[in-house]
Amino acid sequence: MASKRDWLDAGLVLLAEQGAPSVTIERLSERLGLSKGSFYHHFKGMTGFRTALLEHFEAERTIRFIEQAEAAEGDRLSTLLKLVLAPGPGLGLEIAIRAWALQDAEARAVQERVDRSRVAYLTEISGDAGLAQALYLVVVGAGQVVPPLSGRQLKNALELVLGRRK
Repeated sequence: MASKRDWLDAGLVLLAEQGAPSVTIERLSERLGLSKGSFYHHFKGMTGFRTALLEHFEAERTIRFIEQAEAAEGDRLSTLLKLVLAPGPGLGLEIAIRAWALQDAEARAVQERVDRSRVAYLTEISGDAGLAQALYLVVVGAGQVVPPLSGRQLKNALELVLGRRK
């Protein structure tokens, strides 16, 4: 039987790939190769799952990143940027969450909290609120342009904002 985390991880991947409307019990069950009964073992229904999915997104993509940056030796900002740029659902997931937040009050509340936390942490480790805001806007914007920036393009844009490129 899959763990609660397995269901939530599958939900994040499905969300990143196909958007919030695609996150259904049927698609999650199919993706994991499990019955709906396994889903109901962990969640009372889709409402509870979506709440848990948003909490999981915040924990994995904000809280864990901050904890890892804090625990790292050396420059916290560089460590954080490596985490943000690491392969995975990254930008696709961020786009999907933002689209969901435009249509759902609960998703919007989580997105607002995540944005505040991220900018506050960037401000703390950079010592510059303007730089923090600029870095965050580059990352958010990189996923909003069509087509989205590649990882390399995003890295180059962040380096420009940080003044590390000539």
